[in-house]
Amino acid sequence: MQNPKKNLASLLRDHGVSSELQLLIESIVDATKEIARAVNQGALAGVLGSTQDENIQGETQKKLDVIANQIIKDALLSNEQVRALASEEEDGVIAGNNHGNYVVAFDPLDGSSNIDVNGQIGTIFTIYPARKDVASNSELQFQQQGTQQVCAGYVLYGASTLLVITTGGPTRCFTLDSISQQFLLTNSTLEIPQDTQEFSVNMANQRFWQPPFKRYVEELLEGEAGTRNKRFNMRWNASMVGDMHRVLVRGGIFMYPSDTRDAKQPAKLRLLYEANPIAMLVEHAGGKAFNEQQRILEIEPQALHQRVAVIMGSANEVDVCLKHLRH
Repeated sequence: MQNPKKNLASLLRDHGVSSELQLLIESIVDATKEIARAVNQGALAGVLGSTQDENIQGETQKKLDVIANQIIKDALLSNEQVRALASEEEDGVIAGNNHGNYVVAFDPLDGSSNIDVNGQIGTIFTIYPARKDVASNSELQFQQQGTQQVCAGYVLYGASTLLVITTGGPTRCFTLDSISQQFLLTNSTLEIPQDTQEFSVNMANQRFWQPPFKRYVEELLEGEAGTRNKRFNMRWNASMVGDMHRVLVRGGIFMYPSDTRDAKQPAKLRLLYEANPIAMLVEHAGGKAFNEQQRILEIEPQALHQRVAVIMGSANEVDVCLKHLRH
């Protein structure tokens, strides 16, 4: 039975999470509380607007991107369990403690385009066991399948600040209590319905989609009069955290397919610190998470900032989408 008064630390302890991993998770979560305060203050704290710089992805950095990245970096580098870290905002791997047992990857602020309009944004993080056979600053630390993750989660900065996390058991949701500044359990088991009538996709990219995917979306838009015989509604936040939180709570399918704009880089989302952690959360909530050929968590990583197509959410609808792509 759901117990809204149980805090994160006690739940991790009750479910047998090691003290070392528990302290690492708490370090990350404490950093997100600091980010939440900056987000809440917005213009009052001078954190809105863009910098003059671009990150390794070629994207213009927002001030809050830089601030959030530094907050999490500082928290992780002060934790002796962290052997290495990787961030969307950093060119390469950053070495931590050579004797650390874990490596951490994160997207400090997903949905940056929403910052200045007070839209949904979030932090995504994932934890893997450290590889003892390679150097701390080696990209090989992170060339592990998503199945090797020992923890995945995100913090959504919205009307309330929410933490969604799994350490291998159910995907759970916690809400930040503004008085105690603790994350308290508010949903002990998120379960994605197998069927849905909602989809999330950036329709502005449709002219670049491959024909099978384009036809799949056209069938969704045909509604009751089409081959699917039901009405679908589209929802799009331009933030993977925001869109996927809705899917985790009430079902849906989230899609960012490959397209034809750039032959060298046909996909948008990053495998390491976006697709893999969200895929773990989805699967532990009863959903499915695939690229256009295989289960995301089974992809063999080839590069630190590798990008992949993403199709995830309600299991039956993911199957329908994949069937279109395979014919």
